[in-house]
Amino acid sequence: MTKSPKSIGSKQGENDALRSIFGRSKVVIGVVHLAPLPGAPRYEGEAVEAIYQRGLDDAKAYLDGGCDGVIVENHGDVPFAKPDDIGPETSAYMSVVADRIRRELGRPVGINVLANAAIPALSIASAAGSSFVRVNQWANAYVANEGFIEGEAARAMRFRARLRANGIRIFADAHVKHGAHAIVGDRPVEEQVKDLVFFDADAVIATGQRTGHAADLGYIRMIKDAAGLPTLVGSGVTPDNAKDILDIVDGVIVASSLKHDGVWWNQVDPQRVSAFIRGLKR
Repeated sequence: MTKSPKSIGSKQGENDALRSIFGRSKVVIGVVHLAPLPGAPRYEGEAVEAIYQRGLDDAKAYLDGGCDGVIVENHGDVPFAKPDDIGPETSAYMSVVADRIRRELGRPVGINVLANAAIPALSIASAAGSSFVRVNQWANAYVANEGFIEGEAARAMRFRARLRANGIRIFADAHVKHGAHAIVGDRPVEEQVKDLVFFDADAVIATGQRTGHAADLGYIRMIKDAAGLPTLVGSGVTPDNAKDILDIVDGVIVASSLKHDGVWWNQVDPQRVSAFIRGLKR
């Protein structure tokens, strides 16, 4: 008998990705912004061991300070390439550092390969024992800094099935930052969010307009209501707004405000992380 498609929102409660990975909701996930990797334009010959150690140090600062997990991201590889233009070297180096973080720190690790490289991310996650991947454009299409970017759901889900890696969860951005969505501008954002659910995302991420930019609380609430899935905010989270955001959603993904001087390309400041988590507990 043919199975009917899952209804929108049917995963909430039945198979909560955050509870499955972290054991609870209301999670804080830090982003490990890797230094430029070999093959990227800004890489200047730094020893790969130094790159790995910096990533491990940043992950340790997040986790020792009270974060629940981390996402490893090739944010130093600016300007970002389209998925099919990303070389195998990126997956190789990211697999090593993600595996070291998981083995040494024993906490959940996610993978995000920029830009929108879901298949490399799944490869890395499978090799490194990571729990989830973040994909910035899972359904539909948009115009980004890198050009025309298409949703990766169909290719990525088939690839995940070939790897027998269905336990790797998909965290998908809704109306993602750094892009123009005029291509689907005749459809409300709520409908675009429901497309993520229809294409089997496990969690939905709301963002502002760019890295470090905070989204409006009403906008965040709208995405949460439309998703019917665990929902996180993935940009612009600070000590000043984190509590208000977590009153609405199930988790936050934070980086810039926890770096030295609040600058994304700096390393993580352990004191900022500790103060951020203490503030949430108060």
